[in-house]
Parts: sequence; C-alpha cells; structure tokens
Amino acid sequence: MPQHKVIITCAVTGSIHTPSMSPHLPVSAEEIAEAAIGAAEAGAAIVHLHARNPADGRPDQSPEAFEPFLRAIKARSNVVVNLTTGGSPYMSVEERIRPAAVWKPEVASLNMGSMNFGLFPMLKRFKEFKHAWEPEMLENSHDLVFRNSFKDIAYALNTLNETNTRYEFECYDTSHLYNLHHFWQEGLVKAPLFIQTVFGLLGGIGAHPEDVQHMKRTADRLFGDNYRWSALGAGRSQMPVAAMSAAMGGNVRVGLEDSLWAGKGRLAASNAEQVRQARGIIEGLGLEVASPDEAREILSLKGAGQVAF
Repeated sequence: MPQHKVIITCAVTGSIHTPSMSPHLPVSAEEIAEAAIGAAEAGAAIVHLHARNPADGRPDQSPEAFEPFLRAIKARSNVVVNLTTGGSPYMSVEERIRPAAVWKPEVASLNMGSMNFGLFPMLKRFKEFKHAWEPEMLENSHDLVFRNSFKDIAYALNTLNETNTRYEFECYDTSHLYNLHHFWQEGLVKAPLFIQTVFGLLGGIGAHPEDVQHMKRTADRLFGDNYRWSALGAGRSQMPVAAMSAAMGGNVRVGLEDSLWAGKGRLAASNAEQVRQARGIIEGLGLEVASPDEAREILSLKGAGQVAF
C-alpha cells in the first residue's frame, strides 16, 4: 500500500470567501469544473467541492447545483470527488447533507463539533463588494455558532453510511477529535479515518506549530494506526501548515476555499497554482504525491464506479 505517499486535497471554492474578494474564485458550474480538473492535473488526488449560485456567488446546497460540475469532472478526470456537508454555517444539517445523500460520492466532509465561526475579520481587508449579501454574511458572523451537535452528526452518519461514502472528518479543535472518537467507539464510523485538522480560523485552534503538533499528538493517542492525517491552514497559514503536515508524515489540503493567496499580497491565479506550490514543498522534502487511485487505496474508498453521478 502506498502509505508513504502524500495525498493533496484541493478545496476549490468553499462558502467562506466571496466573489468580490478575488476574480479567480470559481463561481459558475463551468468554473468549478475547470478549477477541479486543473487542480487534479497539477497533482491533487482529491477535490473538495461546494456549489454556488452563478448569479451572485452565494453558497447553494441544492443537489441540482452540483450536478453539472460533477458530471463534467467525472467525464474528464479520475480525481476523487469529495462533497461538502458543511455547506454554509448558516444552513441546517438537513440542507447541508442533501448533495452527498443524492450523489453518493466517494468522500463527504463532516464537521465534528459546534463552534464560533468568525469571518468578520475579513471586513478589515476587503472594503468593496459587488453583492449586498457578502458584507452582511461576514458581519453576521459576530453572532454565528456553526452548529454540529451530536444529534446532527449522528443524523449525517446514519444517512450517508448507507451509501458507503467515507468521510473527511473536519476537526477545528481538540474537542472535535474526542467527538470523533466517541462516534468511532459507538461503531458509527470505521477505520481508516481520514482526519482533516483545520488551523487558523477564528473560533478554532490557531496555526502555531505547537497547535499543529498538539492536534497530531492527540489524534495519535486517540486513534493510533486507525487514521490518516491531513492538515489545512487558513489564509496566510496555508503553506506553512502544509509544510508542517508533510514533514510530520501527514497529508495536505490547499485551495481557494482555505486561502485566496499565493504569496504575500499576491492572489492565487488558480487552485492549480496552490496545488503546484504544495507539490513543490512535498517533493522538496523527498516525498511523493499520491495519485487518485493511490488515495483510494490509502483511504479504503469505494471507487469512482460506485457514485451516483
């Protein structure tokens, strides 16, 4: 098994950044498909996907919004498709899991705990917006709790386990690792667990090297050999966290969902640019990047032939 190879996940658009923040953020189904395929060609084994309303760029969790780019990506790439169940933190869990329930991807993300979700610091950097919903969404995050209760998580697992979809367990703090351990002990999730530790978002753990090491040590203690570790850093922390994770034997996630930047004050021109940066770090460490099929083997995925798109 290619355990030593590093899986790059690329999160191509997300729901946090808004269209006014970067002209390179994919919004339409065609743009999302092209971004995902470009990321795969650059070395991403997995693409993590959200949908947006093409008219104004706001998050859209209707299964119909996902269909055009899902079919385009599958027709042109062997990349592993990972669908969000995070959607937007303003949505209910029932709304958030519908795309994964309908399209039955190989992987779906799953947030492992409720948390304050502070996006409002971006109002200091970005002053002009094309759409009224953008600054309103950021301002409202002063009073935003991203709800992921035990009931919500169990609902998502009970719904999606029937499809043999596996999970990218998004853990923004150590408590989320303990929550995941609870569901693992209860038998609702099965090893190997793919744990995506998230650093540098206001409301979650920071992005200091000691924070990264602490999350890794905690996961090692709780899960031993039963998990595969990945890490992402938000904003300016993206590449430093990618480098730390790869150097510590983990996998990495990049993409315009997590950071709009390719360097200090320089917007990334594409998701593929960030994937190439991450690949350069990984290969500079003497490591190899996993192909989509190697990622399927490492994570025990069901295969592209078992999805519903």
